[in-house]
Amino acid sequence: MTSSSSPLSDEMNAPYARFGQFTPQIRAFLRNPAGVAGVSLLLLMLLMALTASFFYPGDPLDMAGQPLLRPGQDAHFPLGTDSLGRDVVAGLVHGSRVSLLIGFSAVCVSLLIGTLIGTIAGYFGGRLDDLLVHLTELFQTLPNFLFVIVLVTIGQPSVTLISLSIGVASWPTIARLVRAEFRSLRESDFVMAARSLGYSNARIIFHEILPNALPPIIVTTSVMVATAILNESALSFLGLGDPNRVSWGSMIGDGREMLRTAWYLTAFPGAMIVIAVLSLNLVGDALNDALNPRLRSAS
Repeated sequence: MTSSSSPLSDEMNAPYARFGQFTPQIRAFLRNPAGVAGVSLLLLMLLMALTASFFYPGDPLDMAGQPLLRPGQDAHFPLGTDSLGRDVVAGLVHGSRVSLLIGFSAVCVSLLIGTLIGTIAGYFGGRLDDLLVHLTELFQTLPNFLFVIVLVTIGQPSVTLISLSIGVASWPTIARLVRAEFRSLRESDFVMAARSLGYSNARIIFHEILPNALPPIIVTTSVMVATAILNESALSFLGLGDPNRVSWGSMIGDGREMLRTAWYLTAFPGAMIVIAVLSLNLVGDALNDALNPRLRSAS
């Protein structure tokens, strides 16, 4: 006696079947020691950001002790204090919130804008594609970081404005990638079959093409988060960060004038930026190896 599945049950089990398709990629990622190390570092930083208020309550910009205590000089301030008596450890922990928040928020803005424009251009083509390609090229001709500086300078620097500015300046990378993926997939057999079944354009885009275009987008996203963190650090170093929030970049900017006498004020936040960017690059390389079928089959 054979059992037959109904269309309703197939529709309900579709998410589980789609998740099962990524099982080999997940296993390949977990077998990559560099990728696991990158994820572990990122989780530690996220945990540090989430527990910042618990371990270091209060405003990290307030004076907490004697100015310019060196690391190890006072047990209450294991990494010392800056010229205003602010705890360096408290600044690092709370600064992780701002740096990671801006990094991920900016990329979310880039994904929203870039995916929308790339999807419309790549799927529909024609004059609309030409118009959106010219718009993307126009944004790409603008120096990325200078464009961010202009946007932040126009308004009052804040975490929200910095995130939006970095996201608006970096969406062309996602748009061009999504457009290329849609142009290569829109004439595939499974898309033609979906059209023959009378599926709407929205269903074909979001249920058929976009899931198959995700792997390169995910890899690019991890690298863009690292770039956004670096851009935020550079803005804060130039004094264009949120004056009411501490970040790794602002800590480096505050300590640059005492680089010879108080090296730790720039070394410790700089090390945090290096670790964050390195971990994201490790995750990106591991994702590329896991999601790229050619590299996966070669290994």
